[in-house]
Amino acid sequence: MSSFYYHQIDPIAFSIGGFGIYWYSLMYLVAFGLFWLLGRYRARRADAPLTPEQVGDLLFWGVIGVVVGGRLGFVLFYSFSDLLSDPWLLFRLRDGGMSFHGGLIGVLVTLWLYGRKLGCGFLRLGDFVAPLVPLGLAAGRLGNFIGGELWGRKTDVPWAVIFPDAIERGGRWSEALYQQYLAGALDMHARHPSQLYQAALEGLALFVLLWWFSARPRPVGAVGGLFVMGYGVFRFIAEFFREPDAHLGFVALDWMSMGQLLSLPMILAGAALMVFAYRGKSA
Repeated sequence: MSSFYYHQIDPIAFSIGGFGIYWYSLMYLVAFGLFWLLGRYRARRADAPLTPEQVGDLLFWGVIGVVVGGRLGFVLFYSFSDLLSDPWLLFRLRDGGMSFHGGLIGVLVTLWLYGRKLGCGFLRLGDFVAPLVPLGLAAGRLGNFIGGELWGRKTDVPWAVIFPDAIERGGRWSEALYQQYLAGALDMHARHPSQLYQAALEGLALFVLLWWFSARPRPVGAVGGLFVMGYGVFRFIAEFFREPDAHLGFVALDWMSMGQLLSLPMILAGAALMVFAYRGKSA
């Protein structure tokens, strides 16, 4: 029998009236719930641009920004050729497909509009929101792992995972594949659980870094800049262990994935924003 973990988790948590509720969808609810709880706690600070009651309003518009931006980003960055031949792809949300970078753009638009409404400014509102996001990202990556999607590259490390869906479509339900696993014949298909790496880096590590950094007053834009730069760095590192999208492969220099390519401008923009913030030194 193989010594590697065989991923057979059902992506559907439960069903209501024949409609399946996916674990990934529940992770979105966890992410939004954590944002609300942490936001209300953070809004009690004297330097907060929002009241605890306004956090719920921001969350409502942020959810719209995440969903619309995430879906648009996915079809534009990762499935643009499919979109040209099938425009309805944009609206088939149940088929899956969300992009963090697209969702980030959607959230930035939301912050700009809501910041103008409150009169507190885009950068100040961004500094408030940045530490509230990483734990939600961690929840999303756990949802990816449970769903057995966005798996890592092949490896033989002791904690590697065999994702049967990476071997054949719907493989987690295949009795034939499971028998091969029991016989130790699938070890060459073991992969990095890169979803968990991302949950640890882009989620937990980034949260600790931002929560610590924002505990003291910082120049306006510094916390948001650290979030953008930090996410870009952690995502760039994690992509070395994640399998590139099959229909894209490596998109630059024969080793750079789309996720890494999209993270580079984030790293540069975040670093530039921090330099701008500390040069202005507007606390």
